[in-house]
Amino acid sequence: MLSWLANAWKVPELRKRVLFTALILALYRLGSWMPAPGVDSAKIKQAFENQNGTVLNLLNMFSGGALSKFSLFALGIMPYITASIIMQLMTAAVPRLEQLQKEGESGYAKITQYTRYFTVGLSLIQAIGWTYLFHRQGDLPGNTGRYLLIVLTLTAGSVLLMWLGELITKRGVGNGISLLVFASIIDGLYGGLQVWINGGSSERLFFPLLVLGVIVAVVFVQEGQRKIPIQYAKRMIGRRMTTGGSTYMPLRVNMAGVIPVIFAAAIMSFPPTIALFFPGTQHFINSNFKPTNTSYLALEAILIIGFTFFYTAVQFNPLDQADNLRKNGGYVPGIRPGPPTAQYFDRVLTRLTFPGSLFLALVAIFPVLVIKYFGFSQASRRALGGTSILIVVGVALDTMRQMESQMMARSYEGFLK
Repeated sequence: MLSWLANAWKVPELRKRVLFTALILALYRLGSWMPAPGVDSAKIKQAFENQNGTVLNLLNMFSGGALSKFSLFALGIMPYITASIIMQLMTAAVPRLEQLQKEGESGYAKITQYTRYFTVGLSLIQAIGWTYLFHRQGDLPGNTGRYLLIVLTLTAGSVLLMWLGELITKRGVGNGISLLVFASIIDGLYGGLQVWINGGSSERLFFPLLVLGVIVAVVFVQEGQRKIPIQYAKRMIGRRMTTGGSTYMPLRVNMAGVIPVIFAAAIMSFPPTIALFFPGTQHFINSNFKPTNTSYLALEAILIIGFTFFYTAVQFNPLDQADNLRKNGGYVPGIRPGPPTAQYFDRVLTRLTFPGSLFLALVAIFPVLVIKYFGFSQASRRALGGTSILIVVGVALDTMRQMESQMMARSYEGFLK
């Protein structure tokens, strides 16, 4: 591991990319600590301590604690992520967007531009909503001019983060948007270490073992895939005869990634958030939507499983894959091209997605079960959160793959085996 890092540092281009990425992440964390103009961060932070289980805590986790300070980057990168997810879903439903996706680079450029415009709109709406919420609770006093300045600052901060993420993707190492979320979640590790140090003897002993076990399980499932053999026949293209050959199509066990967990957590957080706007419903919602209730955990697991199948279907269309394979002269040995191949892909994907969805549901509710039945403190949930570990491990693996590809291109030995 140490020799691999030393070799990576010897590559000038890779070293520049790593330093550039570190600089952008440092600027992001600096902006997360600088409060927006006219905001009393102490009051906002105190208000967050009384709002456990709401969607605000979920957004605060993805912003690295910036929302609880109402800083320049209080909205984080979530507006861009939400806009990207919605655009992906709309691509499967809107024929015009589907046609753009099939046009190649020019079509993807237009979809990216639409996503940017959508991000600006979502950022503006969220900035207005959070400003109104904290003003209504008395934590954000001021006049119309100050509120307008706060809304514009938060919107500009979110758009700036979108630009910084794209810069990392273009000139740095790894996916910029994912690395920004990665940095936000890593910021909460200090709180997790404090909980571990100040906890009881059983918590100090078993907490690292549980975290290590979850990480190993996440890596095992995230890297799991089914390799479907693909055979290409010889074809005449112009005056040249292709040689054909054999390869494989990798289908991952968890093709949907962490998106289903985020969707389910956001939906389950909406009822407690609604109680903030309608105090009359607070007693009912607090009694029925407690994160430790068995019914709450069962409903969250069902949502995760459902969203996993839905998002996997959006990501991988068996009919399109079978059609593209047939057009390129490829086929699965023993399966007829066309609709039979699509049915085969659909059957294999369903068998892979079901255990993958069960795994996601288990990882999401595992921290709550540990806290409830093993006597761990409530503050441990953030450090042991399944969503956090899934994102951190997934981004780390993806970044290391990109670094390894550049190392292998320069005849250095890779780290991943």
